[in-house]
Amino acid sequence: MPSTKRKISLRYLVLLTLFLVGLVPLVLTGWMLSDRSGTELRAAENRYQIQLVQEKARRIEIFAERARSTVYQLKKAIELGEDPFLSESEKLAATLSSMLRENPEIAGIHISSENEIPISVFRPEILDGVTLDLLANDAAPATAELSVGRPRTTESSGHPVLTFSVGTSGAGRPAIRIVTAISAKRLAGDIVGFTAVSEQQLWESGLPIIFVVDEQGDAVFHPDNSASTSGRTFTDLKIVSEWIESGRIVQSALVPFDAVYNDKPHRMIGAYSTAVIADGSIVGVVAMQDEAKALASVADIRRQIWLISLGFAIAAMIVGLLLARSMTNPLLRLTDAAERIAAGDYSSRLASRNVTEIGTLADSFDQMSGKIEEQLANLAKAAEENRELFVGTVKALAAAIDGKDKYTRGHSERVARISVAIGRRMNLPADELETLRISALLHDVGKIAIDDNILKKPAALTDEEFEIMKQHPVRGYKIMSQIPAMKDFLPGMYMHHEMVNGKGYPQGLTGDQIPLQAKIVSVADTFDAMTIDRPYQKGMELDAALERIRSFVGTRYQAEVVEALVAACNAGEIGQGIIRQLAEKRAAEAAAASENDPLLDRLVA
Repeated sequence: MPSTKRKISLRYLVLLTLFLVGLVPLVLTGWMLSDRSGTELRAAENRYQIQLVQEKARRIEIFAERARSTVYQLKKAIELGEDPFLSESEKLAATLSSMLRENPEIAGIHISSENEIPISVFRPEILDGVTLDLLANDAAPATAELSVGRPRTTESSGHPVLTFSVGTSGAGRPAIRIVTAISAKRLAGDIVGFTAVSEQQLWESGLPIIFVVDEQGDAVFHPDNSASTSGRTFTDLKIVSEWIESGRIVQSALVPFDAVYNDKPHRMIGAYSTAVIADGSIVGVVAMQDEAKALASVADIRRQIWLISLGFAIAAMIVGLLLARSMTNPLLRLTDAAERIAAGDYSSRLASRNVTEIGTLADSFDQMSGKIEEQLANLAKAAEENRELFVGTVKALAAAIDGKDKYTRGHSERVARISVAIGRRMNLPADELETLRISALLHDVGKIAIDDNILKKPAALTDEEFEIMKQHPVRGYKIMSQIPAMKDFLPGMYMHHEMVNGKGYPQGLTGDQIPLQAKIVSVADTFDAMTIDRPYQKGMELDAALERIRSFVGTRYQAEVVEALVAACNAGEIGQGIIRQLAEKRAAEAAAASENDPLLDRLVA
């Protein structure tokens, strides 16, 4: 006897096919999307951090500019005086006290000159006389150039203070040194937050940690007060050491780096920006965040993908087992009957309880000619059902897209009806009208990839948002062009925002380069948008809308298409379910709101 090869059951092949077709694409797609999401999220975090430190650095520079202006004004006032230390010392002290009252950011002023008793005024809630004298002693000698002292935190009040010192000049007069202590508490709150947080809480939260360091890498402002009060050095962080080396050359930079906290390594996203306090004096604004916590959503997406994939795999195996049994059992019965007939038992027949292709084949052994005709009818019916299913699916997809915004609900269906009415007026054949209808239904399918915040915005779009919205034809084309059966519907979907003058998008086509299908959908889309109420504008009446569309002939639209729209409206083929209902609704609303206003009644009528 010839050897027989071991055969694989059809049930296992069906199970394996369903498993691979259902699970593998889902896992691969989800994994690629999560990778892409991670890349985009990382880029967004980098952009956010660089913008954040730049904005904080700008605040410090504005603060320093304001402080420098105050110091220079004080210098000018003293230079214009006659003798501040002998005849007018009391007057000067009173003037300085007045400046403290008018400028809440000034913590104290110290004025000194050789062989003269210094004059000091200060805010006792921030500074005391001893601290102000210490700050003045540490300040630079009297020169015409402004110098800035190292930022310090007062022990008595815990206020961060910056000292600005400058010398006066005058013919025949001794040099006078002016030291001004500026409170930076409000600035520190703007930069690192008004609520003190421990460094451990900052690391555990995973939120961006923002702090300011001086040119030695010591903390100036830090969310953890103990770090700024003690002037803790952060040179052990790579991002701080890079700023110290490059801060005077590179204004802002992104610096991914590794850091260790509580003996655990962390991969960090970081950025720094340089703030100029005065000539020769700078500080660095640093922001950093644990990359794992910043991108935690990507890990959650991947975990959800695996759970969903597992659920689909189990469901696919259960459904596949049932389908495999329903497919293989009739085949086994047919095989058994065929073997009996091959053995000479011509009386063998299949008792089929279900009207299936296999059962029909078994029943039509002796009536093949008649059953062929019956099968053809069944195939035609199935084709019609598939077509209806396809159209229904397209309508459901269009409705799902339109339904994301209550103001565009039903938009695609209306555009399809208007497009078909225009096509009929242009004597398009039935098959082209059906293609036009499907294309119009799908013309906004690309909006499924547009952010809801833009689609549902209850106001006119900004230029940036409009540029994003303009991507929907390309996104719709990329989605549908992957399906060979959608080839005939792509022109209206992809090119319905092209203009005959070449100023449309996405390709900038002109005249005859634009397919007729796209020209019709473009006019229908505009007509529906003009006549439907939006949150930022009232829908136009029929005549006004038609006149407006006519004004774009030769620039946006082709004349034949626009005239076909006008003819369809005049014939009542467009407007009965859209424009007229809206006009009646608006008239009723206006009448209810102004029962005693005859003039308004006439305007509404």
